[in-house]
Amino acid sequence: MQETEHKHQVAIKTTYFSIIGNALLAVLKWVTGYFGHSYAMIADAIESTSDIFSSILVLLGLKYTNRPPDKNHPYGHGRLEPLITFMVVAFLVTSATVIGYESIQNIRHPHEGPHVFTLFVLAPIIIWKEISYQLVMHRARLTNSSSLRADAWHHRSDAVTSVAAFIGISIALYFGKGFESADDWAALFAAAFILYNSYLIFRPALGEIMDEHLYDGLEQDIRMVARTVAGVLDTEKCLIRKVGMHYQVDLHVEVKSTLSVKEGHQIAHRLQDTLKEKLPQLGYVLIHVEPHEKV
Repeated sequence: MQETEHKHQVAIKTTYFSIIGNALLAVLKWVTGYFGHSYAMIADAIESTSDIFSSILVLLGLKYTNRPPDKNHPYGHGRLEPLITFMVVAFLVTSATVIGYESIQNIRHPHEGPHVFTLFVLAPIIIWKEISYQLVMHRARLTNSSSLRADAWHHRSDAVTSVAAFIGISIALYFGKGFESADDWAALFAAAFILYNSYLIFRPALGEIMDEHLYDGLEQDIRMVARTVAGVLDTEKCLIRKVGMHYQVDLHVEVKSTLSVKEGHQIAHRLQDTLKEKLPQLGYVLIHVEPHEKV
C-alpha cells in the first residue's frame, strides 16, 4: 500500500512539473512568435497551451483514480486513466488540426519572414523539452501510468515541433526573400508529427480499455512465482488486465485432488500473498483452484 501511495505521489508531482513548465513555455513562445513574425513558433505555442490543459486533465485523473474501491466501483477507479488519455489525445488532434489549417493559409498568402532572435529562444526550449520528456517518461515507467506516459509524449512532440520551427526559421532567414513560407512548412510538418504521436498514445490506451492481452512477460513471471508456492502443482489460465497503475489477475492453479476445501483455500491465500509480495505492480488477484488429475 505504501508503494502504491508513493507511486501516486510521484505521478502527481510530475504532472505539476508539466503544468508549470508548459505554462511558462507557452507564454514565452506566444510572445516570441508574435514579435518575431514566426508562425512555426506560434504553432509551437498553441501546442504548449493545449499541453497545459491536457496536463491538468492528467492531474485530475490521477487524483480520482487513487480513490479506494467503493460500493459502486468494487474494482477501484483506475479505468478513468485510459479515458483521460483519450481526452489528452483529443487535445493533441485539435491542436494539430488548428496548426495545420493555419499553416496552409499562411503558405497560400505571402507574409513577412521571421526574425533571427527567434532562433536564440528556440534552442534552449528544444533542450529543455527533451529533458522534460526523459524525466516524465522515466516517472511514467516507474509508476506504470498510461496517462503520465501520454503527458511525456506531449513533451517529446513539443520538442520535435520546436526543432521543426528552428529548421524552418533557419531556412527562411538563410535564403531570404521568397522562402518566408519555410517557417509555415515547418509548422505543417509539426502538425503531421503531432497526429502521428496522437496515434502512438491512443493505441495502448485503447488496448487497456478493451482488456487486450499485452503482458506476456508479466504472465511468465506470475506463473514462475506461482510454481514456487507449496501446494501449487501447475498453472492453467492466467488472465491479466491493466487498471490504473496496477494489473488485475485471474489465475487458475492446480492442486492435489485429494486436498480438502480448507487446504485448497489456504494454498490460494498463500499464493495471493506471495504474488503481491514478489510482484508489487499487481493489484486485485483472484485465484481459482483446480484439482490436478493424474494421467
